[in-house]
Amino acid sequence: MHPSALALVLLAVAIPSYALADGVVQKRMTPADKTRLENYEQTREAALKEAEAGDPAAIRTLDTVLSKPPVAFSDQDLTGNWRCRTIKIGGDTKLIVYDWFKCRVTDDGSGWQLTKSTGSQRTEGRLYDDGEKRAIYLGSFHVADEPIKPYGSGPKTDQVGYAFRSGPDKWRIEFPAPYYESKLDILELTR
Repeated sequence: MHPSALALVLLAVAIPSYALADGVVQKRMTPADKTRLENYEQTREAALKEAEAGDPAAIRTLDTVLSKPPVAFSDQDLTGNWRCRTIKIGGDTKLIVYDWFKCRVTDDGSGWQLTKSTGSQRTEGRLYDDGEKRAIYLGSFHVADEPIKPYGSGPKTDQVGYAFRSGPDKWRIEFPAPYYESKLDILELTR
């Protein structure tokens, strides 16, 4: 094998196991979700401003979640079991931090897939590369006793967000303008 071909093979093996930014995510993403990501910064800023009126303990939790700068995904394998909780920010709720539930990340060979398997509000979807320190999540929201609809089924179930890793065993997904209740949802995950 030619040395440069070997280097390409080794590089491909070393790439993190989330779907690569080869345009697939842009082709799959609905126009509404593209707009949500385009407005992410403004939505996030407005939601965090409203959260200032929340419960002081919830504000401290939110500050802790957001305080660490993002780190690379490339040196971490996300597969396995995680504790996860939702933080709802802005809108009707102002700021609510829910209890911990169970999430699992698997790898089907074409990327990481996330499933929130307990709690009344759940999600199932896939992570796509969006640079060294950020990924895009496309998923489907469902209530525990409802069947899961595939991504692209409509605004009530479609979810889009940016994923950020903040440490060896911590990461989160920020969902701008979710359909229900808040302006920004954060799904915090920890081992």
